[in-house]
Amino acid sequence: MSALAAFRRSCTVLLHHPATQTMGGTGYAGRVGDWRDVCADSLRVSPGAAAARAWFESRFAVFGLHAGGGTAFFTGYYEPEIRASRVPHGNFTTPIYGLPRDLVSVDLALFRNNFPAVRLEGRLVGNRLVPYAARAEIDAKGLNDAPVLLYAADPISVFFLHIQGSGRALLDDGSMLRLAYAGQNGRPYTPIGRTLIEERALDRQHLSMQAIRDWLQRNPARAREIMESDQSFVFFRELPIGDPALGSPGSEGVPLTPEASLAVDSSIHPFAVPMFIATTAPGPNLSEPDRRFARLLIAQDTGGAIKGPLRADIFWGFGADAESVAGRMKSQGTFFVLLPKSLAAHLPRRYLETS
Repeated sequence: MSALAAFRRSCTVLLHHPATQTMGGTGYAGRVGDWRDVCADSLRVSPGAAAARAWFESRFAVFGLHAGGGTAFFTGYYEPEIRASRVPHGNFTTPIYGLPRDLVSVDLALFRNNFPAVRLEGRLVGNRLVPYAARAEIDAKGLNDAPVLLYAADPISVFFLHIQGSGRALLDDGSMLRLAYAGQNGRPYTPIGRTLIEERALDRQHLSMQAIRDWLQRNPARAREIMESDQSFVFFRELPIGDPALGSPGSEGVPLTPEASLAVDSSIHPFAVPMFIATTAPGPNLSEPDRRFARLLIAQDTGGAIKGPLRADIFWGFGADAESVAGRMKSQGTFFVLLPKSLAAHLPRRYLETS
């Protein structure tokens, strides 16, 4: 079971935090110390899917997410591949930026206990913190205070790299590296699919990543304008490929596991928590009907579009099949939170109910 391997990776992060530290989100998952026994015990599980399933069933209690009712909504994401170069030449002119030196990140919760757990990004002008440049301004003027990691051959591919949050770059010398998420300009994320629907360029029923990309490619005169309707802009860092079967590190800091890593709203759900998903997913081929997807995943990432207790994004991995599934996934369903049984007696009930 790939979820067990993913959970063990999360445990490597958890065990470096103080035992008294809250697990994050709304606090329903207790403290780090409440997870140390199950993390240690996970290393003793025998190989095989049956043993992994039996272990999760024996060590965890299952809770449903009620959050006032409603159905969970699932989308997918993947690790794209882009063509790039170390130096600009020919079509390789679109910069992929590293983290700007003048980007300032502020965690409001560090200043007052009654402040929300909100992080702001901006830059200093004198002694004032002001919003950082939006996508349109960065496209028009560039960034003098940010390193250019690579130059890409296609601005549309770079835009989708920003949406996915990480990817792999195939360089013009034949080598390949990872581009992992390093930060963001702090501007709000606006799905350009919504923009295209509002302009009646696409209809909601047939909306997919593939349909959006196709529209941008067929309308080069307006592609930049539409992409710039999303003010959010992502910065990256270079990493070696490492294990090609895994993805880049997610927000938790561990490599993502295809079909076992989940992006959630981290203001509600803590990282490292196992979650059982029951939904449907597209097949890799367009001719295939949707298939049942019911399995255990681990919360290891977040994203600008993932808001609310009943919203999640499934990581599908790398390659054409992963792109095909992730780009078309828009599925309703349910998911359940798994917490160590030692926590069951004193859980807050804001989002959880016994399953």
